[in-house]
This record gives sequence, C-alpha cells and structure tokens, in this order.
Amino acid sequence: MKNLRTLPENIKIQNKIVFLRVDFNVPIRNGKISDNTKILKMKGIVKEFLSRKAKIILCSHLGRPQKKGKKGLSMISLKKEIEKIFKQKIDFLDDLLKKNTKKKITLSKKKLFLLENIRFYKEEEQNNARFAKKLANLADLYVNEAFSCSHRSHASITAITKFIDSYAGKTIIEELSSLKKIFYKSNKPITCIIGGSKISTKIDLISNLIKQVDTVIIGGAMANNFLKYNNYEIGKSLIEPDKENTIKNIISETKKYKCNLYIPEDVVVAKNESGKAINKSLFEIQNDDIIFDIGKETIVSIRKIIDTSKTILWNGPVGFFEKNSFANGSNKIAHFIKNRTKKKLLVSIAGGGDTAAAIRKAGAMNGFSYISTAGGAFLEWLEGKTLPGLKVLEK
Repeated sequence: MKNLRTLPENIKIQNKIVFLRVDFNVPIRNGKISDNTKILKMKGIVKEFLSRKAKIILCSHLGRPQKKGKKGLSMISLKKEIEKIFKQKIDFLDDLLKKNTKKKITLSKKKLFLLENIRFYKEEEQNNARFAKKLANLADLYVNEAFSCSHRSHASITAITKFIDSYAGKTIIEELSSLKKIFYKSNKPITCIIGGSKISTKIDLISNLIKQVDTVIIGGAMANNFLKYNNYEIGKSLIEPDKENTIKNIISETKKYKCNLYIPEDVVVAKNESGKAINKSLFEIQNDDIIFDIGKETIVSIRKIIDTSKTILWNGPVGFFEKNSFANGSNKIAHFIKNRTKKKLLVSIAGGGDTAAAIRKAGAMNGFSYISTAGGAFLEWLEGKTLPGLKVLEK
C-alpha cells in the first residue's frame, strides 16, 4: 500500500469543523458499555484537535441496525460515557439530514458533536454518493481514525472522501506501522497464535501467515476441527462442519513452507458453560464433554514457544475467556507475552476486539508492543488484501 495523506502538523484548523470517523462500536450489556477501550483510544486524538481550537463531529456505527433493528443501538446510549472520557459536553445530533444541522454546529458554543448511529441510514452501507456529500457538507475536513472499519466500502469511509479534504488519522498510521513490523521488519522466530471459533473466517489469514512465520498455534473452538481431524473425541464441542479438506490443506501448506503447526495436547472441559471445569488429556474426552479452554500441558508448551520467539502476533482468544472458569489459557498467554515484551525480548502485536478484551481482562494491556481493536480490517490486511478505506487516502 502506498503512503497515505496525513493532516499536516502546521495546518491551521482553528474554527474548522473536523469530521472524525471513529469506531465506537462497543459491546453493550444490560444497557451499559462493558468495554470502553475503543472510546479511550480516541481520548488523545480528540484532546489534540480541541487544543487546536477545532470543532469535532464524531461519526460511528453501533451494531447492525439494518439487519437487527435499531432498538438499543442509538448513539445516545454512549453519550455520557464519551463525555466522561473526553471531559467535554457533547451536542447530540439525532438527524444529520436536517437542513439546519450545519448551522447548528457552526453557531453552537460546544466543540464536540456526536452523530446518530451512521448505520441508521441505509445509504451508509450502500456507499451512496449523495448521502456521502451531505456528510461532507457538515465539515471542513475529514479524518479517518477507524482502521477497524476501513475494509468496508461505506459512505462515511470511502465515498465521503470525494467531496472533502480527507486524511488518514494518527491511529491508522500507528496501526499500519505496527503491522508492517510483522511482515517487513520482524525478528525471527515469528509465532502466530490464532484463536476464535471459525476456520472459515481465518483460512486466508492462516494460509498467508504460514508462508511468513515459523510457528502457528491454533486455539479456541477452531482447534476442535483439528482435533477431530486427528480422530480425537471432541464430545459436544463447538465445531464447524465439512472442513476436513481445509484442515488437510493447512497441514500440507505448513509442511511445504516448513512452518510448525501446534494444536492443543490437553483441554479444559465441562458439561455446559456453567459446569465444573476439568482438565483432560485428549484421550480422556467423553462424548458429552464440551471443550472450553486449552489445558495445563498446552499452556506449558505454548510458554516454551513464546520464550523462544522474537515476534508474536495474536489474533483470537484460545478459550471461552468471558467465563472465569475458562479464561486461564488466554490469561496465561497474555502474561507470558507481557513479561517477555516488558523485558524487551519480544515484539508483540495483538489484534481483534475479542483478543483485546481478553488481554484487558487479564490485566495485560500495558504489556504489548501494540494492541489493535480492529477485527475484519486487521485480518484482511494480514491476508494481503487492499482496504478500500485506505486506498482512497493514498497520496
């Protein structure tokens, strides 16, 4: 990817209106934000713009209202938390299509504005040019700080750049710089830990990484497919059907490129997610067991791999970390990586919302070289794909 346009440090933006595309698609449980990491990440960016006397329009999506309805997905539910973090009163704009919206922003004494969920408008996901022009008309310049959304050709990501001076934000530049360390400047041995539930969503990632790294560790529910392929009993564990050929091809690719493939050698099971967690070898799994985490021996083996690695990429928790009974594997890995990184023995990059949440729960957020909250965009970049939201910002 070519160099991206960035906002010049010396450009005067006093009294200018900045359209700031952010990703505040945060998890909400029982009406409350359960993880505010994505909002916290923007604190410094917003503070800098405000110090330069600019006004800021915050634009984000929340959930998938076009598919699941708008209930509970209004950005108004985030307003108090955003005000608390940014220490600024916010003017909430419930309908950006009103004729007086731009005038309201211009005349307001407030400096921070929050648009309603951009996906409440069907034109957003259609990448509609007329809608994008209306967005652009609200501001003087556009800055994309939503790397995690930049794999989408949506109006507030791509089409808007046709109608307004547009730039890549600092978090995008930081993200790309960190990712490039893995592929272009990384020290070997390089280890990738790939977790999550579905191989189908990460097959391109795994196939691309096999060619460039020394070891791939498979965890999470996707490891169940590998265990079944090797004729182990997996009980009632989550599995993705009809993936035998996929597994076969992955194993063949690792041999071709001399990449070590590691799958769990023991696991933590229970009869259900509220049941008692029991560590079992692969030969002890019963037909009514459900695998929820990696086991003790697997943790020891992964630690040995981490200890001999110079670069780590982690995408996807290795267990059902949301439940404390099954968070041990992800917790241990997070701290192994943290300790090595703190000693400057390791360059560590983690990506994906669930991975960031697992690291946060483990109390290891300050122990990684870089943590990305991006999901799909993170994966697609690692797969070698062009991100449309970045393509439009190339010089």
